[in-house]
Amino acid sequence: MKILIVGGYGVGKTTLVGAISEIDPLTTEADVTEASTKQDHTVGTEKKTTTTVALDFGRITLPRQGMQLLLFGAPGQPRFWFMWDDLAAGALGAVVLADTRRLADCFPIVEYCEHRRLPFVVAVNEFDRSHRYLPDEVHEALGLAQSVPTLTCDARERASVQTVLITLAEHALALHRAQQSSEQ
Repeated sequence: MKILIVGGYGVGKTTLVGAISEIDPLTTEADVTEASTKQDHTVGTEKKTTTTVALDFGRITLPRQGMQLLLFGAPGQPRFWFMWDDLAAGALGAVVLADTRRLADCFPIVEYCEHRRLPFVVAVNEFDRSHRYLPDEVHEALGLAQSVPTLTCDARERASVQTVLITLAEHALALHRAQQSSEQ
C-alpha cells in the first residue's frame, strides 16, 4: 500500500519517513542555494541546509497482514508540485504534515488532496520552541471537513509517526466502507 507524505517546505517530511522506515530511506536531498531561498517560502527554516527535490522513499513491512507500506515523501516547494500526481497515483491516502508557524502553506495542499478525493489526515508536527495549538484549533483554522482527522505528532519519533499512519489507514478504510455502502 502506498502512502503519500505531503506538506510545505521544511515541515519534516523527510524526517517523518526516516523515523519510521525499516530501510535506509531513499532521499533526493540537494543543498539549499541562494537562488532557491529567493524563490521558496523559507520563513522559519532559515537554518535548513538541504531540501528534497524529487521524493523521499521508505518502507514498513506489516508481517501479520502480509503487506508493505510504501511511503513517498513529496517535495514541499510549489515549483516541484508537478511531480505530485505521479507520486499520488494509487495511494491509499496522504499525510498532510503541517507546521503551525506556516499554517497557510497547508491550504493548497489540503485543496490538492480534496480535489483528487485522496483520503488524508492532517498531522501537526510540533517543532521545538514553537507555539502549540490543539488539533481542533488547527482543524478549524484550515476549514477542514468534520471527517478529516487532525492530530499532533513529532516527526522524529517512530511511535508518533506510527500513530499518524494508523489514523490515516483507519480513516481511509472508513471512507472506503462508507462509499461501498452508498453504492449498494
